[in-house]
Amino acid sequence: MNYRNFRASFCALGLVFAMPFAVAADTTAIPTPTPSPTTPTASREVSLTVLNRDIIHFRSTVLGIEPEERARRAQRRISQQLANPGDHKITVADMPPGKLIQIDGAGSFYIAPDDVDPFQQETIASVANQAVARINLVLKETQEGRSLDRMLRASAYTLLASCIFIGLLWMLFKLRRAAVAKILSVARDKLDGHQLVQANLIKRDHIQSGLRRLLQWLSWVVIFLLSYEWLSFVLSQFPFTRPLGEQLNTYLLGVAGTIASAALKAIPDLFTACIIFFLAKLVVQGFNAFFERVENGVLTISWLGADVVAPTRRITKVAVWLFALAMAYPYLPGAGTEAFKGVSVLVGLMISLGASSLIAQAASGLILTYSRIYRTGEFIHVNGHEGTITDLGMFTTRLRNGMGLEVTLPNALVLGNVTKNYSRAVEGPGFVIDTKVTIGYDTPWRQVEAMLIEAARRTPSVLSEPRPKVFQTALSDFYPEYLLICQAVPGDPVPRAEVMSALHANIQDVFNEYNVQIMSPHYRADPEKEKIVPKEGWFRAPASE
Repeated sequence: MNYRNFRASFCALGLVFAMPFAVAADTTAIPTPTPSPTTPTASREVSLTVLNRDIIHFRSTVLGIEPEERARRAQRRISQQLANPGDHKITVADMPPGKLIQIDGAGSFYIAPDDVDPFQQETIASVANQAVARINLVLKETQEGRSLDRMLRASAYTLLASCIFIGLLWMLFKLRRAAVAKILSVARDKLDGHQLVQANLIKRDHIQSGLRRLLQWLSWVVIFLLSYEWLSFVLSQFPFTRPLGEQLNTYLLGVAGTIASAALKAIPDLFTACIIFFLAKLVVQGFNAFFERVENGVLTISWLGADVVAPTRRITKVAVWLFALAMAYPYLPGAGTEAFKGVSVLVGLMISLGASSLIAQAASGLILTYSRIYRTGEFIHVNGHEGTITDLGMFTTRLRNGMGLEVTLPNALVLGNVTKNYSRAVEGPGFVIDTKVTIGYDTPWRQVEAMLIEAARRTPSVLSEPRPKVFQTALSDFYPEYLLICQAVPGDPVPRAEVMSALHANIQDVFNEYNVQIMSPHYRADPEKEKIVPKEGWFRAPASE
């Protein structure tokens, strides 16, 4: 026995004799036992790696040596032992309570009972046998790395694989160019005579660009898979990098297997979710048929008018789909994962922080809709804005004024201000128009009323029945205020502006005919000449008859 074997045997023998005294306790001695050499600690798991291969995982502290230090010492001893020439023999020596791994009779590392993972149903014997098998594999790869013939063969395989890889890439690029040209040609021929393309509803260039990008993405996926397999094969040819190549293969197969297994497991839940959404679609279709009958007048319901059918339909559809989503949520893939829960919490937090005004607008829209304060097509005045209602939405109300502008008002603003409805009080189609003039006290009020009614009579679209009315709304310091109210048709916003313009023009003409000044007499003295326009001056240049 040489000196090295003698030293290892002596150390092993000393450890064997020391462990029973450390573990056993004399019945006649102090009842407190002596701690064993292997003390379980909360140290993290450390892997012993030799030539990129994991040999064993150290989980416990042995004789005060932490797992990290045990791994470093074992790696250093194994590297020194494998550096010696010749064939090496790996053996397992019993050293209660664990086992000692030896190379050529010299100790390499010790396996303690706490290094075993009981949850994986491991035993000291199985862990030791597995470590021996892995070290033998390292020995084999070490000998292979020292063999010139095997290294030349690995280099030849690598060169051949690289040539095949480059050839496949070249063929793939040529195939992609040919496929893109062929598919785009077919798509162009199919789309040239399509009705949607001729009507400019879809763009042929956009579809072709999308097809080109799709083919490019598919080709890049194939290139990635080819590159991945080429790299894995090349790394597997050389002993030092072979574990990395095996890990690449294992990782790709593991990911593919995980995805396939998850997809198969998710099929029953997806089927249940599809059934829920299908039933929700049937319910929505049933409600649509019901609301269409109410809207067309086939079915009459006292609490559901034709003017609120559209918003009621939208609210019902949203409620049905939200209920379906809540029912199908547990069956969606990944619904139970922490990532999905985190995203749900984040979305809920964002909605709760930013949706307070949104909810207020929606509540105001519901109140305005179902209280029937106004309807679509009516002419209203709200907070200095007036026009015909073109859209009564859940969050906003749109008006079209006489200048052709569209005014969008938040529903909360409409609900919080006084609204004047010029269409609700009339009988039949049309709207109420009013205008105010101020005439001095020196003009008889009966004459002013008669002139205003005459101006209304001359205005096209102003109805004679109900008759126009004039009210004196105020007796101010310098003049009384006269308010002319009449009804006109139709109710569109642009004709209303035209009617108002014609009414104001006729008021000026009538007052000029009867030599009555339209002015608020904020004056220091009466003018020498009345401020009126004679009839012969009504069409001064550039005006024309």
